[in-house]
Amino acid sequence: MREYSAPAGKPVTDDENLADVVWANAERFSDVVSFRRQVEGTWLDVTAKDFADQVAAVAKGLIAAGVGHGDRVALMSKTRYEWTLVDFAIWAAGAITVPIYETSSPEQVYWILSDSAAKAVVVETSAHRKAVEEVSGRLSTLEHTWQIEGGSPAVDELTALGAEVSDEDLHTRRRGVTANETATIVYTSGTTGRPKGVELTHRNLLAEIRADIEAFPELMEQGNSLLCFLPLAHILARAIAITALTARVTLGHTPDVKNLVPDLGTFRPTFVVAVPRVFEKVYNTAKQKAHADGKGKIFDAAEATAVAYSEAQEKGGAGLGLRAKHLMFDKLVYGKLRAALGGRCIAAVSGGAPLGARLAHFFRGIGVPVFEGYGLTETSAAANVNTSAAFRVGTVGRPVAGTSVRIAEDGEVLLKGDVVFGRYYNNPEATAEALTDGWFHTGDLGELDEEGFLKITGRKKEIIVTAGGKNVAPSGLEDTIKAAPLVSQVMVVGDQRPFIAALVTIDEEYFPAWKAQHGKPEAATVSELADDADLRAEIQAAVDEANKQVSHAEAIKKFTVLANDFTEAGGEITPSLKLKRNVVNKNYASDIEALYRK
Repeated sequence: MREYSAPAGKPVTDDENLADVVWANAERFSDVVSFRRQVEGTWLDVTAKDFADQVAAVAKGLIAAGVGHGDRVALMSKTRYEWTLVDFAIWAAGAITVPIYETSSPEQVYWILSDSAAKAVVVETSAHRKAVEEVSGRLSTLEHTWQIEGGSPAVDELTALGAEVSDEDLHTRRRGVTANETATIVYTSGTTGRPKGVELTHRNLLAEIRADIEAFPELMEQGNSLLCFLPLAHILARAIAITALTARVTLGHTPDVKNLVPDLGTFRPTFVVAVPRVFEKVYNTAKQKAHADGKGKIFDAAEATAVAYSEAQEKGGAGLGLRAKHLMFDKLVYGKLRAALGGRCIAAVSGGAPLGARLAHFFRGIGVPVFEGYGLTETSAAANVNTSAAFRVGTVGRPVAGTSVRIAEDGEVLLKGDVVFGRYYNNPEATAEALTDGWFHTGDLGELDEEGFLKITGRKKEIIVTAGGKNVAPSGLEDTIKAAPLVSQVMVVGDQRPFIAALVTIDEEYFPAWKAQHGKPEAATVSELADDADLRAEIQAAVDEANKQVSHAEAIKKFTVLANDFTEAGGEITPSLKLKRNVVNKNYASDIEALYRK
């Protein structure tokens, strides 16, 4: 099949915007617990009315500070209650939110603030403020910096600032925003290494919200709860958080994944949203603990039974013997695994990178199906997703309501619908390259089966996606490292891996001089000196320089020095010295594997 379209859902009208839901909830469901905030280890309720009052107060402060309709306000913070509060306040003030990852380097902060012409920025910590101040002298449009933590918290400061702004003025501003206006500009890594600003409208995100509610009716209903721990600068976490608020699902935030298990235990969510790396960690931790406690054989048998039980669901159901084994292991093993997710978790949603069939079968087999989806920033998060009504392990599901998928002649996945963005900010060339007659060229390769399930088979573009779902543009890192005289070629690796690493080759012409300078034997080969402390220190310095350009999640954590340079004869580089990544990946597969074993 070359194309599949999902039926349209509830349409978005021209006069709607994302801030509407805050007051709709407050007026009709004022006592519903919209959030539970973690304060000094205790979860405190925030009702729909409380939230609306706080959003209004912060929005009035933005208006009083001179933030106008359509102005850009950046937001740099870990996942926390104030992130969502400020996001909605920006929309209520008629402005546009520009998220910045809290791990971003000063140069990344500069690029986003300058390209978006942000008028104000809300940061979380003193370190974030310092990153802004380091580049503020080069920013002509930035007028305000507010800080969430510290002596004068942003929420309090803005609330006081807006005390004289009337409710009427606020709501006039809020209601003046239409569905086709830009709601947010989300910067995403491009092949050049310079992040592109994806403009998402209120219509884009409202269409995504309605599609998600339609896809997950059993999850997105009042009384359920969701613990949000992915970065809210990532469109997946943000779209699901907004959806939860719209569906009156109680939302909690936790910024530190190190505390995730205890937080899951106290918050006890109905479902979670995560990238595959989180599910891998849950599985690996449970397996390692079982083996360390001498219960490895029981766990392995339980794992095999869970996978078999899930696989049987696609073939008419499990037989009597398998059901009996599954029931036994449910008491011995599966119940404890579900308890690690808080004990009430009935499902999970995964995106950002492929999950893997065995892991998907394992979690479905223990009673926590993981609904794997697919999408990009340009599609407002999920364009395709598996659901309880339409679930096929190994695929990323069918398109969400109102979305069409097409497979181009070269196998590239194309997407169209209300969730698809309209343009990149200040970048008409990139927009023209990405969109053809409303069809978005994803850069990914895929296949559609006869029932509309999409399977992603590869990547047409070079962007690396780590197991944590972080998009990394390799060229900027590689070019910086190659500037070191000792280095000839570099290839950054890490697609579907837990971290970014690099393969490095040595410049054969410079190598003899380097050996003489450092007192190394003249006859020593690269292979013999690959682990030499002086050589590795020099390359590490080049890696450190490259890492200054990117966030911690994008930084190179390990590298290996190869015995031989990449050659045209070996098919590893083109005549113009461009890397043939697929060939290098194949030729040096064992070296790449070794990087992730050490």
